Amino acid sequence: MSSSKYLGVDIGGTKVHAGIVQAGELVQEVRFETSANAPKAQILSELAQQLAPLVTADVAGIGIGVPGLVDEANGIVHNVQNIPAWREVHLRQHLANCFGKPVYLSNDANAFAVGEKMYGQGQPYANLVGLALGTGLGAGLIINHQLHAGTLASAGEFGMIPYLDKTLEDYCSGKFFVQRTGQPGAVWHARAAQGDAEALAVYTEFGRHLGQALHIILYALAPEAILLGGSVSQGFAYFRGGLYESLGAFPFPLVAERLVVAPSALRHAAVLGAAALCHLKQRPLTSPPQAPAP
Repeated sequence: MSSSKYLGVDIGGTKVHAGIVQAGELVQEVRFETSANAPKAQILSELAQQLAPLVTADVAGIGIGVPGLVDEANGIVHNVQNIPAWREVHLRQHLANCFGKPVYLSNDANAFAVGEKMYGQGQPYANLVGLALGTGLGAGLIINHQLHAGTLASAGEFGMIPYLDKTLEDYCSGKFFVQRTGQPGAVWHARAAQGDAEALAVYTEFGRHLGQALHIILYALAPEAILLGGSVSQGFAYFRGGLYESLGAFPFPLVAERLVVAPSALRHAAVLGAAALCHLKQRPLTSPPQAPAP
């Protein structure tokens, strides 16, 4: 990604994490809360004010990951999660007018996948899926070294697929722990870390469900790697057994055996990926990127 500086912005429903990325490193960052229930114009104004100190003359572009539908061609975000006023926001135009920089948008799961492809374990793979396991289930798709966003950046919404009595998201995200046990995943993670048998059994059950989601991803895309992000992925050691139990039943064993499944080891993947959107839009990849110099 050369030595150019880019601003990566990860917009959440209540918080924003932004930072300057140069040569694959986050060299400056800021975190701030959003006025999630404020009018659209107020949120836009506050966002620009908070980002302004980072947008220096040597910043070559701004990349943004948003939890919602994104019209990448026109720079418009729709239906942003947990920000009711953001039903249709011309975000690219607003920030370009404020800062005079090129602005690139996609959804947050796509940004995570791009971060892994540019800087993380995804670098060697032509085809990979970045699977975000948090309060919901999101996915970013890299196909033949390129981000595949689809219409309104909505490709990869596996969480919305019907599964059992609900959807995959209900069984393969933080929702599972709350709906299944009445307690959040953090409680079960703490107990599993102490070797609690009940907690380990809950994680094994979660892993089996996640393995079924991976079946669907393999049928649809047959990627070489699936990299896991989000808060729930921190429990990988506890649900790995259940996940591979499910994968063992995949009807094409040679495909399943070649699949790499691993939790992300990349710090700040969403911000790095948001910044990397600038690079991908300006100079699409045609081969695996080189890792940044140590």
